[in-house]
Amino acid sequence: MSVTLDAVMRRFIRHGVLDVRYPDGSTRRYGTHGPHAGLWIDTRKAEFGLIVNPGLLMPEAYMDGGLRPMGCSLYALMEVLMMNVRNAAHPAMQVVSWLRRLRRAWSQFNPAPRSRRNVAHHYDLNGRLYSLFLDRDLQYSCAYFAQGDEALDEAQEAKKHHIAAKLKLDRPGLRVLDIGCGWGGMALTLARDYGAQVTGITLSTEQLDAARARAVADGLAARVQFELTDYRDVRQRYDRIVSVGMFEHVGITHYREFFGHLRDCLTEDGVALIHAIGRADGPRATNAWIEKYIFPGGYAPALSETTAAIEQTGLWITDIEVLRLHYAKTIAHWRRRFAANRAAIASLYDERFCRMFELYLVSSELAFRRQMQMNFQIQLTRDPTAVPLTRDYMIDAERRLPAAADVVTDTIQV
Repeated sequence: MSVTLDAVMRRFIRHGVLDVRYPDGSTRRYGTHGPHAGLWIDTRKAEFGLIVNPGLLMPEAYMDGGLRPMGCSLYALMEVLMMNVRNAAHPAMQVVSWLRRLRRAWSQFNPAPRSRRNVAHHYDLNGRLYSLFLDRDLQYSCAYFAQGDEALDEAQEAKKHHIAAKLKLDRPGLRVLDIGCGWGGMALTLARDYGAQVTGITLSTEQLDAARARAVADGLAARVQFELTDYRDVRQRYDRIVSVGMFEHVGITHYREFFGHLRDCLTEDGVALIHAIGRADGPRATNAWIEKYIFPGGYAPALSETTAAIEQTGLWITDIEVLRLHYAKTIAHWRRRFAANRAAIASLYDERFCRMFELYLVSSELAFRRQMQMNFQIQLTRDPTAVPLTRDYMIDAERRLPAAADVVTDTIQV
């Protein structure tokens, strides 16, 4: 047993109970009360990683089989560990966190070529992967649980209409720009159910091909077009602009540029809606493992960072909504679906990929349950009179949902 790691763990585990089995076979218990989990460390390399840089090397060790949960699920293990991260009494974690804050500007410097590479890293994976754990519309962002117990497909449908209500789509033919359109679900919904003329842009070739095929299959190709375009290259003006789950990839050094370009592309009486992951505990840095393996160049900003950039562009913030546990509920659905289809996913990639993706889903869900991650929706206009004086119109619009009767069952796609 490493005397150094033993000392670190005694300081680190302040909440919950963690049993640790070391490579030499010895075991120790840390903590006295709360959720209980176990950690089996198989290799000296994994043991060393927990001392010098646990934020990166611990997840890598799990991917490589150097450590694993002991007598518990991965979720239970990560819950205990993540409960203790926020006020971590771990010397190396404190130093690494400070250093990562210093290099944020470089790690999130995302000019167009780098943005394309970053997007390809995560979104240009085998197309079947996402169909095995997302809803039937392939919504890869936070769903909206009005009651809390909705099926995933129902909650994702509700998310789209919740956003549409804030876009004030009060007449057909409005020109809408969807920045970061994914597999096209939002754009197709706005065209089909609200009569909008939509342009969706993405940097993912896989998503582009799928979205275009869906538009043709749904008979909406005349009203929806999808382009492989960076937001900085858009020159037309639109009545409405929506961006769901894309702002996390902009990078803090580009926030003012992003909102300035959004302003320039919005008509004088236009309305924009930004839906993104955020953090309620102020500016921080992206976890090193997430940045390396999952979302290079990505960052979930604090509202203070976001609104400060908006204030420099002359845009009006006309509404902000914070969604707290909605994403935790969403990812819980994804985890169950991923587990149900794990064998099929392993056949697409391998066991190491499955462990990586499971860890990503578990840690992401716990970031919303145990740490201070949340989602926010910010409505923006150029003109303060572009939307009504009160937000009642949003509620009224949701009560008139075009798809209110189209309740979808929560089935696993194989």
